Amino acid sequence: MAIGEICSRTVVFIARDESCLVAARLMREHHVGSLVVVEGRQEPACRIPVGMITDRDLVVGVVALGLDPDKVLVEAVMRPQLVLVREDEGVGRAIALMRAHGVRRLPVVDSAGRLVGVLAADDLIELLGEEMAALAAMLGREQRREREERRAAL
Repeated sequence: MAIGEICSRTVVFIARDESCLVAARLMREHHVGSLVVVEGRQEPACRIPVGMITDRDLVVGVVALGLDPDKVLVEAVMRPQLVLVREDEGVGRAIALMRAHGVRRLPVVDSAGRLVGVLAADDLIELLGEEMAALAAMLGREQRREREERRAAL
């Protein structure tokens, strides 16, 4: 299954030149713990991800240092080493990237590198849980069928 089929297409993002106060307010307003950082304030079809910022980045990089979140820019505390996944890649690739880089969220991009969604570990857990439940149901049906065939043969 392609990542583009399961990722969230609703992405909360912020420009790198916005303040950390704006970032914190966006996180609160949208009930999220991270934002995709984009270059400037482009049209939706042109957004290129350049980093991620998390609530932890704000706490450790701004609040704990006693800095004014209204004066510190997102680019000062964001994580620029961005790990991306293309929307046409598979679940196995996404899991491998998350594991190798120790991240729980991956920005999803199209073939031109434009932001189209976000894939969270929770999305994968939900998908894999559904797949495992379907597999377990199939096995249960098969076992019941085999028992019924044995009873009928006796």
